[in-house]
Amino acid sequence: MELIVNGKPAIIAGSEHLNIPTLLNELKVSQPEYVTVELNGEILDRASFDSTTVKNGDNIEFLYFMGGGR
Repeated sequence: MELIVNGKPAIIAGSEHLNIPTLLNELKVSQPEYVTVELNGEILDRASFDSTTVKNGDNIEFLYFMGGGR
């Protein structure tokens, strides 16, 4: 499967249908419990991660929102 992940091509061998948790694991995403996932320009609700699958050619962005400051 060929994807665009954070603006760069990514290939995941032997996978036709991946849900979001499996994708996060396959790509070894740091701190998956805190990541926000954008799939083809749409922010996904965390409750839909298990039921959302990615397809060949999808564009995925992993976002981390940080708080802090003064």
